[in-house]
Amino acid sequence: MGGPALRRLTFGQRAGILKTLGGYLNEHKEELYGLSTAAGATRPDAWLDIEGGTGVLAVYASKGRKELPDTTFLRDGDPEVLAKDGSFLGLHLLVPREGVAVLINAFNFPVWGMLEKVAPALLAGVPVVVKPATPTAYVAEAAVRLMVDSGALPEGAMQLVCGSLGDAFDHLTGQDSVYFTGSAATATTLRSHPTVLAQSVRFTAEADSLNASVLGPAAAPGTAEFDLYVKEVAREMTTKAGQRCTAIRRALVPAGLVDDVVSALADRLAKVVVGDPRREEVRMGPLVSLEQRGEVERAVATLAAGAEIAVGGPDGKFDPLGADAGHGAFLAPTVLVARDAWGLHQPPPRHTPSTTWSRSGRCAPCSPIAVSTRPSTSPGSGRAAWWCRCSPPTPPRPAGWPSASGRTTAGCCWSTSGAARRRPGTAPPCPTLSTAARAGPAAGRSWAESARCTTTSSGWRCRVRPTRSPP
Repeated sequence: MGGPALRRLTFGQRAGILKTLGGYLNEHKEELYGLSTAAGATRPDAWLDIEGGTGVLAVYASKGRKELPDTTFLRDGDPEVLAKDGSFLGLHLLVPREGVAVLINAFNFPVWGMLEKVAPALLAGVPVVVKPATPTAYVAEAAVRLMVDSGALPEGAMQLVCGSLGDAFDHLTGQDSVYFTGSAATATTLRSHPTVLAQSVRFTAEADSLNASVLGPAAAPGTAEFDLYVKEVAREMTTKAGQRCTAIRRALVPAGLVDDVVSALADRLAKVVVGDPRREEVRMGPLVSLEQRGEVERAVATLAAGAEIAVGGPDGKFDPLGADAGHGAFLAPTVLVARDAWGLHQPPPRHTPSTTWSRSGRCAPCSPIAVSTRPSTSPGSGRAAWWCRCSPPTPPRPAGWPSASGRTTAGCCWSTSGAARRRPGTAPPCPTLSTAARAGPAAGRSWAESARCTTTSSGWRCRVRPTRSPP
C-alpha cells in the first residue's frame, strides 16, 4: 500500500522523512523513557535504545542527502558500449523492490533494534511491516504510533503487528524481504519456511553471538589496561542487565591473573545499585520478565556444572533498592569461574557450558571467566588489553589479528595505555561505519535492488579493518 508512494520519492525526499521521524521521536522521547522502565531499563539503559535509535535515523538521513543522488534510482556503474559504432549502449539501474520488508525484532532494543532496520528500508523506498518481540511490544508500539502521528510517512509505509504473524509468511513473494533478530534456532525455522524457499525470499538474520573480552598477560593489576578491563567487563554485565546481543559472554583471563580479576570484579560489582529502574541512584534494573529470569537461572545452573559461582548467582541474597527481590525479575550480577576451560586454540565442544549459554540465546548480567593456561602468542610485547568479538564456533584467536583465515565476523579493538582513556567502549553506536561482512540487516544488498544506499552498519557491532598490526 505504501510502496508506490515511497518509490515516487527521491532519495533526498526519503532522507527528509527519516530526519522528520527522528526529530519527532526526540520531541516525544519522555513517553518512551517512561514506558522503558516497565521493561527494567534505567534511564541510561533506555538512552541506548531510544536516542541510539533516533541517532540511526539522523545518520541515514544525512547519508541519503549527501551521498545519494536526488533521483528515484541509482546507476550501477557506467554505460557499456555494446556496438562497435557506439550506437547501442547498456546501463544497469538499481530500483526499489516492489514488496515489503518484514522486520522481526528482539525484546532488548524495542526502539533502536526496530529503527536500525526501518531507516535503510525507507531510504531504499521499501515499506515496512514491524513485528516487535512480545515482552517489550508496548514500547515499540508507542514509537510506531509517534512516527505515524508525525505525518511524515506516506499512508501504509509502516505497519505494526504485535503478537503472532499468523500465516503472513505464506503470502510472501520474491519481491519481499525478511530481516530477523533473535535466536539462531528461530532464524533457522523461519529461513526454512516453504514459501521463503520456494519464492527465494531474501532472509537476513542477526542471531546468537558469543562475545568475549580478553585480557593480555602483561596487563597486571595496577596498570591502566587492567583497570579498564575490569571496568568494561562490569559495564557489559550490568548495562541493560546484560541483555544485549553485544554483551560479552565470557571473560578470557590468563591463569595467573584470574584471582585478581575476580577480586576486582567483585569489588566493582558490589558498588552497583540494583533496584527500581525509576530511581536515579539505581544502576541496574531487573530482567525484562519473570520468564527471562527463569531462563537465566536455568542457564546459570548449567554453567555451574563446570564452573564455580564466584560472585552473585540465583541463590545469592540481595535487596534491590525500592523493590522486592521475590516479586520482580531481579538477578544479582553473577561471575562464574571455569578453571578447566577449553583452550583458546580450540573451538568449544557443543556440550560445554559456555557454548550452551551462547546457543540458548539467553541474556543476563552473568559472565563466565575462562582461564587460559597457555603462553601468550598475541602480537607485540607492550602492555595491552584486547577486546575481541567472535561468533561460534570460532573462538578468540590471539595469534592471528585478524584471524588466521583472514575472515572475522565482528570487530576487534586493541587498546594500549595511550588509547585507553579515549576508546569508546566495547559496544559503541557506529552507524556511520561501512561494512560488507555484518550479518545484520544492513549488510550487502539485502534491502532492495537499490540497497547500495544501505551499506552502512547501523548496529553496535561494527567491523574495523586494521591497516597494520597493532603496536
